[in-house]
Amino acid sequence: MDHQVEQSALRHPPVVLDTDSSVGALPGEIRLALNDDWREAIRFGCRQGVLRSCIRNLTSRMPAPADHGTVFMGSGDFHHLSWPLIERCAAGRAPASLRVVVLDNHPDNMRFPWGVHCGSWVRRVARLPQVAHVHVIGITSGDLGAAHAWEHNLGSVWSGKVTYWSTGVDTRWSRWLGLGPRFRSFPDRATLVEAARQELAARPMDTYFSIDKDAFSADEVRTNWDQGVLLRADLKTLAQALHGQIVGSDVTGDVSVWHYRTAWKRWLSAADGQDTAHQDRELPQWQARQNAFNWQIVELLDAARAR
Repeated sequence: MDHQVEQSALRHPPVVLDTDSSVGALPGEIRLALNDDWREAIRFGCRQGVLRSCIRNLTSRMPAPADHGTVFMGSGDFHHLSWPLIERCAAGRAPASLRVVVLDNHPDNMRFPWGVHCGSWVRRVARLPQVAHVHVIGITSGDLGAAHAWEHNLGSVWSGKVTYWSTGVDTRWSRWLGLGPRFRSFPDRATLVEAARQELAARPMDTYFSIDKDAFSADEVRTNWDQGVLLRADLKTLAQALHGQIVGSDVTGDVSVWHYRTAWKRWLSAADGQDTAHQDRELPQWQARQNAFNWQIVELLDAARAR
C-alpha cells in the first residue's frame, strides 16, 4: 500500500489522542493533546473516575463517532481507553447489536482491583448491554496458561461474551472448567487467521475493531510489550472480512519511553515485564516504521468502514 494516502480519499479523518507523542503525522488527522499530568495519571492504569474525567476532556473536542475514523491512542499502555470509546460508540444502540474484535497478544481481561488498566478493560466492555460478543484474536502470551488462570476475569468468559483466539499457548486447563469453546487454540498463525476470517465473514454485524500492534511479529513492527506472530497481511485479511461492518476502531501499540513519577506504577510496570529503558537509542527507527504501518492501517480501516 502506498504510504502517501490522499487526504481527500479518506471518508473519515483519523483522530490522534496524543497521550505520549509516539504517533507521527497521519493524513487528515484530528490531533488532541494531553498534558504531562494526564499522561502520567492514565498511563498503564488508573481509577475509573480518573479515566472518565480524561475521556470527557478528550471527547468534548472530538467529532461524533460517525464523523471520524480510527482513533490512535499511542502506546499499548493506553489500551484501556478503548473501553470509554467503545461505550461512546455503543450509546443508543439496541442490546447485543455491537461486536467487538480485538487484535492483541494478551487477553486484556485480567483482574485489577485498583480501577482499570491496559490489561483489564475487556471485562468492562463485555458488560455493556449493547455488546454481543468480544473476540480477542492473536494471543500468544503466557497469560492464557494455567499458571495465570486465577488472574482472569472468567465471569465474562463463562457468560459466553468473550472468546480468546490463540496459538502457541497450552489452554487445556480451560476444558476442566467447561470453558473450552471460548478458548479457541490453533496450531499456527495461518490456521488461526483463516478461522477468524471465516467467523467474521459468516456472521456480519456492526463491529468495533481495536488493534494493539503487540499482536504483530517484531519483524513487522516493534512495541513496548512482548509480541505475537501476526503479519500485516493478516490485518488486511481480517479487515476485508469486516468490510462494511466497522462502525468504530482504535489503534494502540506505538512505542514510547516513559519514566513514571509514581512508585506504584514503576512497580506494576516492572512486575508485568515491561522494560523500555533500552529503547531510547532505537526509538526513532522504531517510530518511523510504526508511522508507516499507521498510514496503512488508516487506509485499510477507512475502506472497510460501514457506509
